[in-house]
Amino acid sequence: MTITISDLAKKFGLKPGHVFGILSDLGIDHDMVTFETDNDTLDFINDALEGMKNSKEMVLQPNRSPRDIALALDVPVTEIQKALMMKLRVMATLTTHLKADVAEKLLDSFGYKLKWVDVSAPKAVTPKAKKKATDTAVVRPPVVTIMGHVDHGKTSLLDYIRKSNVVSTESGGITQHIGAYQVVLPEGQITFLDTPGHAAFTAMRARGAMVTDIAILVVAADDGIMPQTIEAINHAKNAKVPVIVALNKIDKPGANPDRVMTMLPEHGLIPEAYGGDTIVCPVSAATGEGIPHLLEMIILQAEVLQLTGNPKGKLEGSVVEAKLDKGRGPVATLLVQEGTLHIGDSIVVGQSFGKVKAMMNYLGEKITEAGPSVPVEVLGLSEVPEAGDRLEYATDEKTARNLGESRADSNRRKNLPGQKKQGRTLQDLRRMLEDDQTRDLNLVVKADVQGSVEAVRGMLEKLENEEITVKVIHSGVGTINENDILLASTSGAICVGFNVKPEAGAKREAERHKVEIRTYTIIYELIEDIEAAIKGMLEPKFQEEYLGTVEVRMVFNLSKYGKVAGCHVTDGKVTRSAQVRVTRGTEVVYEGKVSSLKHVKEDVREAAVGFDCGIQFDDWTLFEAGDVIEAYEMVQM
Repeated sequence: MTITISDLAKKFGLKPGHVFGILSDLGIDHDMVTFETDNDTLDFINDALEGMKNSKEMVLQPNRSPRDIALALDVPVTEIQKALMMKLRVMATLTTHLKADVAEKLLDSFGYKLKWVDVSAPKAVTPKAKKKATDTAVVRPPVVTIMGHVDHGKTSLLDYIRKSNVVSTESGGITQHIGAYQVVLPEGQITFLDTPGHAAFTAMRARGAMVTDIAILVVAADDGIMPQTIEAINHAKNAKVPVIVALNKIDKPGANPDRVMTMLPEHGLIPEAYGGDTIVCPVSAATGEGIPHLLEMIILQAEVLQLTGNPKGKLEGSVVEAKLDKGRGPVATLLVQEGTLHIGDSIVVGQSFGKVKAMMNYLGEKITEAGPSVPVEVLGLSEVPEAGDRLEYATDEKTARNLGESRADSNRRKNLPGQKKQGRTLQDLRRMLEDDQTRDLNLVVKADVQGSVEAVRGMLEKLENEEITVKVIHSGVGTINENDILLASTSGAICVGFNVKPEAGAKREAERHKVEIRTYTIIYELIEDIEAAIKGMLEPKFQEEYLGTVEVRMVFNLSKYGKVAGCHVTDGKVTRSAQVRVTRGTEVVYEGKVSSLKHVKEDVREAAVGFDCGIQFDDWTLFEAGDVIEAYEMVQM
């Protein structure tokens, strides 16, 4: 059975430190939170704790840290930090191994005498706890997500750790897909998820946080907290995962780690140096400085979290990424979370289904099985699943097919209310768009992987305004094909490709149907171009710009020119192309344009304040002496 130390402490009115001190004396393995035991051993422990009820002696193993002592005394870590600094004048992080005399003085300040466990002494013989046959949970590698602002060095940091170079293969130096990698280190094994830092990939980063155990927040020491840094912090908080801050680029001349440290508490991350529980590791992805300490902290945090998985349990997992490979078909990167995935297993992933034909690890090596915390690339699915879809085991292919098709039908009904089971046809789409009274910019979006489709679509659909509605009428994974062009032609859409090219047949169809294809490898260039297209669809907006005021002094009826208003410019100016508004008293009697402007007998372009002029108007001669003319022009906004 599993027993918690806190429960035992409450039962006997002891501090947790008393309990795990006694356990250490008795030779019982524990992780300072829980331990495994049987009834006989538990009785033996109860007897030992009964005798400790009124003791003010604390039993600890050597090399304990402030965090361990806070746990032992059942007090906030801030109290321990305060006592160290104020009473003992000792500066230490929460993970610093305290010297024996410092630890003794620290315990004494709280009213306890410290007794060290003699680790060399023979352990007391106690009945061993026996695990149940069905209890097959094992310690699993932590799943670590690298998060942070664009260009703060997330992928470079991972590159240094796994001794490879992914940055050079990314367009524009920006990570645009989720990558899953396993790293075997002397400290232990770690599964890393490298999530994009660009703002467009907020949803992908959120999904990465939801499957992770520990979030590494990369913050550039020369830049500080930026917008995507804050988003990453919020995603980690929502996922309720601990955050370790990697303070990167400390080798750069403009680096100011202290400034960044003071910024972190504003966002709920209080560094250990300030009495909080957020581990901050200054590192340099360029030189490798501080990275061994960062890895040590990841392993230490994983030990505290007691991460376990059951390789023999019910198969569970998530889609990290998915794509359509021309030679291999649908390919999904899965992260196994419980159970074990084998070659030949029938699986359901969202509405996709199939039998596992092949599996590759992060190195591209073929493997036959994958257990908890193992990322694996899988072939054999019926279609490209959605990133974030759940992995489930099916007893056979027929069961998997039925479940997948049932989900697909259900999704179609949700997306097409009132439609028959066969779904929308091209004619249906055209009729629906024609019935819509708004002006639409219709788009067909294709990308190389599902995560990119999701990100591009999300960004595009935010571009609409009061006059223009952006409609992504179709999106999918893979190259731009003839069907995409036919759909775009039918609905008057533009085809947008991200990290994909059009097929040869699609190019011919696009030329024949006059469909525009735009392809990109950098997401912000795509967004800028579509924004420009939206502006081009807007009706031009104009506003009045005041020119001047003119007073009609006399009315002339000239045989050669007809009726002319003899005017004096009292303010500003009037031009030959000006719009005018003529008022008589408080009533507007004419709105129109100047058709002729003269000074004496000469045609002029404009007449300025203080000058006299003769004015004629378009198709209007009913002006009178005393009328006031306001001259203005319409300027495009």
